[in-house]
Amino acid sequence: MGKGMRWDSKPLSLHYKHNHIFVKFGVSILLLGLAFRLFSSDSIRISSVLEETHTPPLAEAEPKTESPVVSQPIQPPLTSLFPENETQTSEIVAEKCDIFMGDWIADESGPAYTNESCHVIEGHQNCMSNGRPDSGYLYWRWNPWNCKLPRFNSERFLDLMRNKSWAFIGDSISRNHVQSFLCILSQVEQAVEVYHDEEYRSKRWHFPSHNFTLSVIWTPFLIKAAIFEDLNGVSSSEIQLYLDKLDEKWTEQYKDFDYAVIAGGKWFLKTAIYHENNNITGCHYCPGKNLTELGFDHAYRKALQLVLNFITSNDHKAFVFFRTTTPDHFENGEWFSGGNCNRTMPFKEGEVDMRDTDTIMRDIELEEAEKAVEVGSGNGVILKLLDTTRLSVLRPDGHPGPYRQFQPFAKDKNAEVQNDCLHWCLPGPIDSWNDLLMELVVNGEKYR
Repeated sequence: MGKGMRWDSKPLSLHYKHNHIFVKFGVSILLLGLAFRLFSSDSIRISSVLEETHTPPLAEAEPKTESPVVSQPIQPPLTSLFPENETQTSEIVAEKCDIFMGDWIADESGPAYTNESCHVIEGHQNCMSNGRPDSGYLYWRWNPWNCKLPRFNSERFLDLMRNKSWAFIGDSISRNHVQSFLCILSQVEQAVEVYHDEEYRSKRWHFPSHNFTLSVIWTPFLIKAAIFEDLNGVSSSEIQLYLDKLDEKWTEQYKDFDYAVIAGGKWFLKTAIYHENNNITGCHYCPGKNLTELGFDHAYRKALQLVLNFITSNDHKAFVFFRTTTPDHFENGEWFSGGNCNRTMPFKEGEVDMRDTDTIMRDIELEEAEKAVEVGSGNGVILKLLDTTRLSVLRPDGHPGPYRQFQPFAKDKNAEVQNDCLHWCLPGPIDSWNDLLMELVVNGEKYR
């Protein structure tokens, strides 16, 4: 038995030896495989990191710029009510974007309407019908830096605004704006005009399928004014401006509006006599009157303070946009002295500066709006700044110019005609203002 055991022990020890070799061999293979896997995993991870390092983040894909002082962000009511809105939702960004800072980029898709598909364009802004020969100004869109701006969605807007009312309150630029608004909406439903004043300056339309009402109220100063001027802008006497009284033309209707777009403007640059507390306190540009020259900026600030206080302290909690001043692009003179605007391309960043008067007015607007937003937010009022000044400065090509009249050079190619370098062709750059409006209504909390 002992011999057998010894004899049997050799193959047994050989078996164990072979197994030990196989085990070592197997362990070696496993270790090599594990090392290879770790090396491959590290390589993949390193490769991924390198790829991420060389791919610029979305926020840096476009150049950055300093943002102007604008209103404090406040929560609009529609955002939580309509989370399913997909067509009008901007890309979510880590940092809030300034939707008013950007540039104009080429857009082959062109405008949402034409002078043939919209029938509410006033003759003075109907540039194509009046014979403007170029059309390049129609193929640009506003492109904010670091965030996306969707195109205005008429169908979606009318759905959101069912049983609501909007008002555009201000001067002829507000009327220009409301026509753009109407033209875009008319691609879904034709509005019915239900009211106009004697001079056709103030109007109201109704969209019956959505029970949506849209108004424009002509009040060029927003405050009480006695104006002695005909429809062609010819004055027979100085404007009498009451700096402590609002224009009841709009304040008496204010409670009827769910949304309002309010704007001051160029009328404050006109010669005017200023009144407060039933006394004449001074004027703007009134030589020979023996009155204190207070300047248009004095009157404009007083007027905005009165307007914004009315809005922020009102029991009626409308959603209000305050639109900033609109620049003109007269060159080689003013509207009354042969000024023109013959450019056919937008300006690029750095190619143009705002005029001094526009800078003064916009600074006042930013300062007063910022204070009013803070007060309004404490009173449950939603007030937002619609800062269209800078993006408009870049569009000298978007005005009617001589084509405010029908075929101005049909009889004489060298005819001297009055140019309009303040209002906007329809369709034209002003249509982008509506893209901004809808985005701020739906997603306003995303923007500074």
